[in-house]
Amino acid sequence: MKYDVVIIGSGLGGLLCGNILSREGYSVCLLEKNNKLGGSLQTFGRKGCIFNTGLNYTESLDDGQILNQYFRYFGLIGKLKLRKLDENGFDIINLPSGRYPLAMGHENFRETLLKYFPEENNGLTNYLETIRTICSSISLYNLSDKPFNIMECNSLGIGAADYIKSVIKNPILQNIIAGNNLMYAGHDKKTPLMIHALINNSFIESAWRVVDGSHLMINILAENIIRNGGTIHKNVKAEKFKTENGNVKSVLIDNGEEIEGKYFISNTHPEQLLSMIDGLKISNAFSFRMNNLEDTIGMFTLYLVFRKDSFPYLNYNFYHYNQDNTWIVGEYNQDKWPQMYALMPTATSKSESYAESASVLTYMHYSELKKWENTKTGKRGDEYLQFKKEKSKKLLSVMERQFPGITSCVDAYYSSTPLTWRDYTGTRAGSAFGLLKDFNKPMESVILPRTKIPNLFLTGQNTNVHGILGVTISSVITCSEIIDIRHLIGKIRNA
Repeated sequence: MKYDVVIIGSGLGGLLCGNILSREGYSVCLLEKNNKLGGSLQTFGRKGCIFNTGLNYTESLDDGQILNQYFRYFGLIGKLKLRKLDENGFDIINLPSGRYPLAMGHENFRETLLKYFPEENNGLTNYLETIRTICSSISLYNLSDKPFNIMECNSLGIGAADYIKSVIKNPILQNIIAGNNLMYAGHDKKTPLMIHALINNSFIESAWRVVDGSHLMINILAENIIRNGGTIHKNVKAEKFKTENGNVKSVLIDNGEEIEGKYFISNTHPEQLLSMIDGLKISNAFSFRMNNLEDTIGMFTLYLVFRKDSFPYLNYNFYHYNQDNTWIVGEYNQDKWPQMYALMPTATSKSESYAESASVLTYMHYSELKKWENTKTGKRGDEYLQFKKEKSKKLLSVMERQFPGITSCVDAYYSSTPLTWRDYTGTRAGSAFGLLKDFNKPMESVILPRTKIPNLFLTGQNTNVHGILGVTISSVITCSEIIDIRHLIGKIRNA
């Protein structure tokens, strides 16, 4: 069968592109190699508890804020149950020197930190003004229909850590401001100020958890596509593109069938895309760049099931560091593991007083898993299971120091590594946020949606910006290659 648009990969970027284009009357076919849709939005259940794999909290969902407006357009507001985190400390940054809250609202954020660092009024004021200015300069962050070109953003070539040091004098406060950089796997020698600004500013505006699991978001988006006449296939792996007259004509899937299309959108890692277009019209320079770009680091995640009414529900995320430097990625040391962790309780409709479950995330380098890299989930052997068990116990023992008695509250625990992430989301080396953006070489590390093949486009976290808001904006940019951006932004504004 022939479609107007064939989308490969059902991560958030693929689902959003499918929503936009099917709503505009295009016949859409979405292909997913796994038996579950959603990529890093997937959830899984253990002992009656729901665990999010990627979306542990999100941002800017108050009325009038940017993601709220996008979510209205996608039909998510009113259908998702959302819980706002603590306005006076949605993230707690725990350092050897003390615990410090990151508050919602720019003035509240500044005033809260001034209680600890009264001499930093000018620095905090300048910092907040800068991140707001960066966001206001990006058209799709403000639903302006002006063309968006990430390469024109000056802050893409400025280091986030360097900028923070230039306006904040106190080293402790410098690290507090960057204390939740696990949200984008921040690297002090590489992460651009633009990435930090877009993510931090939107969370300072407001921070939320999706109640009862992020899979509800997947279900709504998938239902929208089907309602609009689209087709979704699970357990179907796209293997090869076929071309005609310089364009992609069809994609060959693993059962030998071909699916034809007018346009094709890839929501996969660029390395996977290259394997599908081998020998087609892609320059050697582009292929070399894709294959040599650095990925963000992966995560070890511990999933905790608590005994009933034993551990209080924390309406905030707890970021612990065993040192005052919060830019851990650049100083990752296997012998000191875990150098940090983030505790994120799951929001459920069953209780707002006690946590039913929680996810605990910490960095893990792929090199530690090399001996199992040619295995698949569920078939890695006893040595791998023992490795995960030892890591889980070590992480729990570190948590016990900050939360005495938490181990006795745990009824069961499960864990995943970057290998798990690699198998379920198709990211190279189990990268948590896809390709690493590097302010030292912004032109090389940013991937744009348009490829050398006229009817083949890219979307997802590897293009433009990370995060829920970043991927949402990236999906709009991708679709603007097919439909008029002014028309689309008008509909989003009026949703």
